[in-house]
Amino acid sequence: MSLVIYSMGRAQEHEVIDLWPSEVPGQSESKAPVVFSEDTRGNVTRIAKVTKPVLVVYEPASALKNGAAVIICPGGGYNILAIDLEGYEVAEWLSGLGYTAFVLQYRVPQNRAGALQDAQRAIRYVRGISEERGIDPNKVGILGFSAGGSLSARASTRYLEDSYAAVDALDKLSARPDFTALIYPAYLDQGPDRSLSPELRLSDETAPMFLFVAADDRFANSCLVMSSALQLQKVPFELHVLAHGGHGFGMRSGNHAAETWPKLCEEWLNVTVLKK
Repeated sequence: MSLVIYSMGRAQEHEVIDLWPSEVPGQSESKAPVVFSEDTRGNVTRIAKVTKPVLVVYEPASALKNGAAVIICPGGGYNILAIDLEGYEVAEWLSGLGYTAFVLQYRVPQNRAGALQDAQRAIRYVRGISEERGIDPNKVGILGFSAGGSLSARASTRYLEDSYAAVDALDKLSARPDFTALIYPAYLDQGPDRSLSPELRLSDETAPMFLFVAADDRFANSCLVMSSALQLQKVPFELHVLAHGGHGFGMRSGNHAAETWPKLCEEWLNVTVLKK
């Protein structure tokens, strides 16, 4: 573990956990620091390459800590990670609510197999350190945006698959998230006639889900087909569709959808996870 500094309007230090103690599965090149994109449109910091998958930890104040953890998967089309818009800013919000938040820097660009390995490892890792972190091992969830929503859905439905060979005792733990939030997820409708992607295998053990999207989002069908599949499988879920909002809005002010989903998600987490 090591410490790095990220700028989010002011300098902050956050613990960084290296997910893979030695070699990264399926990767031939050596681990290296992230490569940032020169594209900062929309005041968004984009990571263009990850060869060293990590979790950036946002601990809540001790007085707020509620015993639950959320792993956050930023989006970016599996090409980049919108690391502040859909990562650090969301982690600050969640930690302010009492959740121990972990921003997952999964492998990009275009490494879907590696991304799933990183997500499964992240869930196991957080569950493995739950006792020392004051986390209930049965309250470890995942939240993702766009491609990160795709990754979160994949992790939530493919947790019985061993996507990599075990590297230590942590890999004996379950990779199943206890709850899932998909915020404008993409790529969930890659089946025939835009039906549910065949790789997403639901069962009565699938974790409860929160889904949020705007109707004018080009990926809106992903939420609709997932919700239909969850209903057929009798998996608890909550779906919200706003008329307008587009895609990739994170939770910054100035967009009604961006300002709306956090309130709805907080209430869902209260009921579903914290049992308030």
